[in-house]
Amino acid sequence: MDSYLIQTNGHGDHAPVLDVHLKTNGSSILLGKVKGRKPRWAVRASEMSKKTFNPVRAIVDSMKVEPNPKKAMISLSLGDPTVFGNLPTNDEVTRAVKEVLDSGRYNGYAPSVGYQSCREAVAAYYNCPEAPLKAQDVILTSGCSQAIELALAVLANPGQNILVPRPGFSLYKTLALSMGIEVKLYNLLPEKAWEIDLKHLESLVDEKTACLIVNNPSNPCGSLFSKSHLQKILAVASRQCVPILADEIYGDMVFADCKYEPMATLSTNVPILSCGGLAKRWLVPGWRMGWILIHDRRDIFGNEIRDGLLRLSQRILGPCTIVQGALERILHQTPPEFYHNTLSILKSNADLCYAALSAIPGLQPVRPAAAMYLMVEIEMEHFPEFENDVEFTERLISEQSVFCLPATCFEYPNFFRVVITVPEEMILEACSRIQEFCEMHYQGAEGGQDLECDK
Repeated sequence: MDSYLIQTNGHGDHAPVLDVHLKTNGSSILLGKVKGRKPRWAVRASEMSKKTFNPVRAIVDSMKVEPNPKKAMISLSLGDPTVFGNLPTNDEVTRAVKEVLDSGRYNGYAPSVGYQSCREAVAAYYNCPEAPLKAQDVILTSGCSQAIELALAVLANPGQNILVPRPGFSLYKTLALSMGIEVKLYNLLPEKAWEIDLKHLESLVDEKTACLIVNNPSNPCGSLFSKSHLQKILAVASRQCVPILADEIYGDMVFADCKYEPMATLSTNVPILSCGGLAKRWLVPGWRMGWILIHDRRDIFGNEIRDGLLRLSQRILGPCTIVQGALERILHQTPPEFYHNTLSILKSNADLCYAALSAIPGLQPVRPAAAMYLMVEIEMEHFPEFENDVEFTERLISEQSVFCLPATCFEYPNFFRVVITVPEEMILEACSRIQEFCEMHYQGAEGGQDLECDK
């Protein structure tokens, strides 16, 4: 039988040295001297935490400016429709959660991918002949952000790359870099209502490309892709054999006369992980209920991607069970007029904001067709005292107490984003102050732009 003999040698101030002998069949072999560990504190942040970087927070936190004390602050920066109380969720939604809570039946752990009945409810809600869904095609998540994280984690390995829109939601880059995944930015075209530059997109694909992220409707652009444009995007993905992560959290939040097309309904062969949730359409972002819909008609993902999503979902043991319990009722019993009224308010605010900003020299707003945002170009040559959009928006805060997010946060300098979920009187007051600010600093001639949605 093999045996080990460990001798400790050392004296004085020197750390003990361990002589390690391996005794085999009666003979002893000296393996070497191992220096003893001297206990000491050496706690360091992980490499993953060091790689995690949110450009929005980094830019906003560095904007050390105070608003004008003579003017009440108007924040048009946060994409949370609940902030001002003018867009409450529907009473039916609230009652559904209250009754589930009172029942006491949803206080325990659910399966990590969600209750089977809840997955069935989501599948039934989104199922259609063009993109059929069953319960096993649904993974419930803690908000759409976790859906995106799981989709990225299952599709891409460290060292691979993903294709991300510019301008685009900053979370894609934040998540990817933390996982050691490279980000390649493809351009959206403001002069074409933020359509994708398809040639630029396809030029970025290489052998290490793991997936293409398509955000439609868009944050930060408030844009909506037409059916024909989505088909062209799918053609690129099909040629290059690249799966799609479709961020469709703003799905169906489109204004009158524009039609939302879920990407999966147009795909014949490209596999798609569609990410969505309750946050925006039902106006409850804090409830943290999202989902991944697996669309894979040609069985390209096979069992591997489904099994991978199951394993990844086990890291946090699933989303909130209380909201899961109310999910079927929320999806299937929320009255249609609730959606209509929300969109009516957003469309009205968008029209007011677009019209007001279009009349201001030096600004070129791009008319939105969906979601909760509007992007505005700053003609920087007419504002020579400001170096970039960050300086422009900083001064807008300090002089007018209006906070718009500089589009550098979305990798798109010299624009800013306006959130249109605020009350109408606040939109009008903010636009009036922006006009006063621009007139104060503008130098040069006037211009204008009007981009309609594809119909």
